[in-house]
Amino acid sequence: MSQRDYYEVLGVSNNANESELKKAYRQQALKFHPDKNPGDKEAEDKFKEASEAYDVLKDSEKRQIYDQYGHEGLKGRGFGGFNGFDDIFSQFGDIFGDFFGGGGQQQRTGSDLRLDISISFKEAIFGTEKEVEVSKHNPCGTCEGSGSKPGHRPQPCRTCRGTGQVVRAQGFFSVQSPCPDCRGAGQVISHPCSDCHGDGRILKNKKLSINIPAGVDDGSRLRLKGEGEPGPQGLPPGDLYVIMHVAAHEFFHREGHDIHCRMNLTFSQAALGAEIQVPLLDDDKTQIISIPAGVQTNTAHRVPGAGVPQLRGHGRGDQIIHLNIETPKRLNKRQKELFKELSEIDGNPIKETLKGFFQKLRM
Repeated sequence: MSQRDYYEVLGVSNNANESELKKAYRQQALKFHPDKNPGDKEAEDKFKEASEAYDVLKDSEKRQIYDQYGHEGLKGRGFGGFNGFDDIFSQFGDIFGDFFGGGGQQQRTGSDLRLDISISFKEAIFGTEKEVEVSKHNPCGTCEGSGSKPGHRPQPCRTCRGTGQVVRAQGFFSVQSPCPDCRGAGQVISHPCSDCHGDGRILKNKKLSINIPAGVDDGSRLRLKGEGEPGPQGLPPGDLYVIMHVAAHEFFHREGHDIHCRMNLTFSQAALGAEIQVPLLDDDKTQIISIPAGVQTNTAHRVPGAGVPQLRGHGRGDQIIHLNIETPKRLNKRQKELFKELSEIDGNPIKETLKGFFQKLRM
């Protein structure tokens, strides 16, 4: 069964702001909540569907990927569907916290990483799979990520008593900040591991296979969840952002979902009409197109469905061929005679035309 559009699920437009999303999700969630619909499988499915839609659209990164690439763009990037009721209730906490002055706690993670990769023009259009190598920290095998020498364990920080936070009174207010002794970790390593020096991580190269969807453009960004730096002392890892750099093509160029190219015609082809062979993107295929007699420079011929694949939905853009009539730079004797004869037949001899032109200027 195909997935419904997330904006349709919540009943909002695709330019809905954060407040509109929250309001729409709250209405859906309250209407289909399992506690209000015990034993109703359909209501439970709609509750999950609304929660999945809100989870994507409230996150600016997920929403950008979805707007560009649709459901397919979210697959393979760590964005699953419904993640269980605990995840939903955390969303309710954020929503109702906003209404009543509260707020959810932000989970600490490892640092995000960025990887720039170059792909060809056709790889961007039709998609590809790339194997890349990323340098990042991994849990130390010697201390198993604890940061302490084998046989020793990290101890709770005495300053913050293992909370990672200290509270200082300033007049009528109390200010909470990360503990200066354990730097927010909540524990102290008295006997650091000799391999990772107490960090619990060591730098290693990791090979990843990246599925690049068809239709990405220069500057497009893919997010691989959990492939960033591991968090210190076992905290969740960050994400890896892959930035696409698309090489230019010698014949084609892209504008949105359409592909543009230029084809040259001779004077005789333009005047008499012709059939010309035009290269297409698809596996070096070509197509014969008919040029009508009397065609002018910059006339565009459209080949439907030969452009860039639509990421959100089906079908493709078009290939647009811009026709350019070439003026010959070198003529042999016979060609010159024919052009002179043609100008006389037209009633516009070259010398008389120029003379008449300057006479008009003096009038």
